[in-house]
Amino acid sequence: MPKRHCNNSAFTLIEVIVAVMIVSVVIAALLQMRGNTSYKFLEIKKMMQKNQYNSFLLSLSDKYGFEKSSIDLNKLVYEFNIERELRRKLKSIKVKVDYKELDTIDTAEFDDTEKESNDGQEVQEDTTGIVFEIGQSILKTDTFSTNLIRVRIQ
Repeated sequence: MPKRHCNNSAFTLIEVIVAVMIVSVVIAALLQMRGNTSYKFLEIKKMMQKNQYNSFLLSLSDKYGFEKSSIDLNKLVYEFNIERELRRKLKSIKVKVDYKELDTIDTAEFDDTEKESNDGQEVQEDTTGIVFEIGQSILKTDTFSTNLIRVRIQ
């Protein structure tokens, strides 16, 4: 009797297992990328929020930031035209502003010009220099803390 050849074109069990493993590795890599992207997105969102609060403080630098105080964010944005819902949200966020003076530079110390009077004696010229105050403003809320290096000219 002649032998029949079976021509079944099916996958073997090993081939199916290898294919499933390759697909699972790709899915795991995609999930990891999605997780990293979500984490980065949340970090960028927090950083943008901090920068907004810093810009509010800098815009009112003549009123806030060079002393220790406690205010709510609504006071920082009082002069801004913002939506009512956002203003209500900012009202509930309390901000503590700590200011620490780091250094003071008086430019009069560096001015060593001297004038001679009519009788030949040296006289120190009375000049008033500019005073630079360098400090650090720290904004603290319940959820974050950020700081700014500030320079004030007196």
